[in-house]
Amino acid sequence: MLKILGRATSGNVQKLTWICDEMGVPFQREDIGGAFGKNREPAYLALNPNGTVPTLDDDGFILWESNACTRYLAAKHSPGGICPSDPKTRAASDRWMDWQLTVLGPAAGPVFLGLIRTPPEKRDMAAINAARDRFSAAMKILDAQLGKTTFVAGAAFTMGDIPVGIFTYRWFALPIERESYPNAKRWYDELARRPAFKKHVIDIGLS
Repeated sequence: MLKILGRATSGNVQKLTWICDEMGVPFQREDIGGAFGKNREPAYLALNPNGTVPTLDDDGFILWESNACTRYLAAKHSPGGICPSDPKTRAASDRWMDWQLTVLGPAAGPVFLGLIRTPPEKRDMAAINAARDRFSAAMKILDAQLGKTTFVAGAAFTMGDIPVGIFTYRWFALPIERESYPNAKRWYDELARRPAFKKHVIDIGLS
C-alpha cells in the first residue's frame, strides 16, 4: 500500500493526504517530523536526505518534495482529470504549484510560525506583520486570477488548487487582519465543500 511519511499537521503532508482522498487512493500515513521526530534518524535520511516531510513510498518507489509527490500521484491516478491532459491547462496548474513554493508559502510561513508555533512572549510582531503584508500581497495576486477563472488553472479543479488551497486556508484561519478578496473567498468556499479538503486540512486545524 502507498505510504506517506509525515505528520498530519504539516501543510506539505496535507497535499498528499488530500489528493489521495480526493482520488480514492488508499494510503497509510506515519507520524514523522515535528514533535514526533524520527526525521533525522539514519533510516529516514536514507529515504529523504533533506530530513523533511513528506516522503512518499509507493511500493518501493521513493519520492520527496511535496509538489513533485502531488504531481506524481495525480499523473498516476487521475490522468486527464486532476492531472490535466491539455498541455496549456497542465502548465497553468504547474505554474500555481510553483507559485505556492516561491511566493505564497514563503509569505505565509513566518505568519503561521510566529502566531501558532511561537509562544506569545517570544513573538517578533514586526516580522510577523511584515510577513502578513507579503501574505496579503500574494492573496491579491490569487484573487485577481480567480476573478478570471473558476479554479486556479481554469474551469475545473486540478492538482494546482491543492498546494494553493492549503495555504489559503491559513489566510482565512489565522488570527490576522484580512483584506477583502472576494474571488479568493468564493474559490476557498468551493474547496471547503470538498470532503477531502475538510478532512485533511480544515478539521486538522492550525497546529
